[in-house]
Amino acid sequence: MYAPQILIEAALNGLMTGAVYALIALGLTLVYGVLHIINFAHGALLTVAMFAVWGAFALLRIDPYLAMLGIVPLMFGLGYGLQRFVIGPASHGSDNNVLLVTLGLSIVLENALLALFRSDTRALDSDAALQVVELGPLLLSTPRLIGFAASLAVTALLWLLLNRTDTGRAIRAVAREKLGAHLVGIEVDHVYAVTFGLGCACLAVAACLLMPTYYVNPRSGAAFVLVAFTIVVLGGMGSIAGALVGGLVIGVVESFSGLLLGDSLGQIGIFLIFILVLLVRPTGLFGARA
Repeated sequence: MYAPQILIEAALNGLMTGAVYALIALGLTLVYGVLHIINFAHGALLTVAMFAVWGAFALLRIDPYLAMLGIVPLMFGLGYGLQRFVIGPASHGSDNNVLLVTLGLSIVLENALLALFRSDTRALDSDAALQVVELGPLLLSTPRLIGFAASLAVTALLWLLLNRTDTGRAIRAVAREKLGAHLVGIEVDHVYAVTFGLGCACLAVAACLLMPTYYVNPRSGAAFVLVAFTIVVLGGMGSIAGALVGGLVIGVVESFSGLLLGDSLGQIGIFLIFILVLLVRPTGLFGARA
């Protein structure tokens, strides 16, 4: 039996980690909700953002949290450009082509990173990962607390953007009925590109929150995107609330699985949930039935 303090710490650590997972999944579910395609380049784009954070710290000594101010708009611009000038034109309006293009883009990005940085693993030369906050008898990681708060804030900002701005209304209109949106004067290609850019911006924030306690190599993003896919399926494809709730649930499950089975087997619980959701409720917790 584990002491109550250990169980509480495991639950809180799971919630804090799950919030960052949710942020990664937000970009994935947003792109699916509007473009109705699975972005296979999601993991590679996360890796690009993580290398950008590492480069800003290693070369310019910019704190990862401050680097967010520059990397987020850069990743938004990268995502916008990729969708507007690469993915959109190359797909020729076919969803199947989009899947192939994003898969090819993922391969290109991963191999470009491998050519530039080799297969070496890199981490920030900082003591930030060792900082803790004492909460009574509990010791909580400071970077994880910051990540939890920032992830909730970004999720709230994204919800406000989608529900309280003209851009958000245009995005929701295109997501609901592309042809109708086009007929009332909404530039669909621009909305697609903005949505893809927002997904990449979410990845940039996640990268800035991950790097104080994590490492990066050309394949780092792949591990996170597998978890993100599970979160999207659990929460419901295209649901922002589902991505947040799913991320928190998956974080707690991973934490307790790691506690009970060991860190090397900690993700078994995640994929068991993935299989159960597909069997019991394929639409996810917040997904609408077809």
